Amino acid sequence: MRSLGPVLVVVAAIVALWYAACVPMNIHTAVTDAERAGVAVSPDGAAVRRDIGALRLALGNTHVWGDTFAQEKPRLPAPHQVAAELWDTVAMKKVSSKRSLVYHGWITLSATLVGFAIGTVAGVLLAVGIVHSRAMDMSVMPWAIASQTIPILAIAPMIIVVLNSVGVQGLVPKAIISAYLSFFPVVVGMVKGLRSPSPMDLDLMRTWSASRGQTFRKLRLPASVPYLFASLKIGIAASLVGAIVGELPTGAVRGLGARLLTGSYYGQTIQIWSALFATAILAAGLVALISALERATLARMGVGR
Repeated sequence: MRSLGPVLVVVAAIVALWYAACVPMNIHTAVTDAERAGVAVSPDGAAVRRDIGALRLALGNTHVWGDTFAQEKPRLPAPHQVAAELWDTVAMKKVSSKRSLVYHGWITLSATLVGFAIGTVAGVLLAVGIVHSRAMDMSVMPWAIASQTIPILAIAPMIIVVLNSVGVQGLVPKAIISAYLSFFPVVVGMVKGLRSPSPMDLDLMRTWSASRGQTFRKLRLPASVPYLFASLKIGIAASLVGAIVGELPTGAVRGLGARLLTGSYYGQTIQIWSALFATAILAAGLVALISALERATLARMGVGR
């Protein structure tokens, strides 16, 4: 409970700043709507309003501040508008409805989990090879690092087009993009973890005549578990980003990326923000699940945290 207080204070401050930012962001539209409704505004004239700053316009029209929090297509939606949209699309819509964020979230989540599984397996296997082979360490690791310098927005359409040309569509291209983003954190973390045992520990295993496989199973692998879980937390979030990015170039009609696309096409900023918050909530849930697995695994290993 003691840690809850500071968190609530920070959340309250963010919400207050958010509401405050809505006024200058939406004031031009609010003033224009008020003028059309016959309400006096200051200063007069659309040409004048275009030439003055948002803050000055907001200070000169305090009587329309309330309208900046209730616009149909605001530049910046108010927190209560986003919360209402989330409630409507999560709790008030059937799960099978194409307007339900649960429906779209599951489409994105399925690609995320498949891509995350592929990326994790590939990352672990690559890390084991790098640790046990100097040739792989000198050749593969630099390429793995270089692969992450390519912007995902550039490579995602290429992956989708290539796979589409051979008839592969739907979940698989998005899963591959997710795996592309998630494997690198796993590789780096696992390599660090497998190399974490000290030279003294390795010498002790040699003293006991332990084979290379026994050293790996009994020493390197257990030592790498904390590093692996730290990497998995980063990887699962990156995998979710990859799944959403994979939905954007195809003009998808399903998934959280599709909600972002349709909101952008029709200027539905509230829909965009609700999809963004749904994505953040989904990512937080996935990271929390990895954290729970980490605590259970470390407790089973007898490692206190």
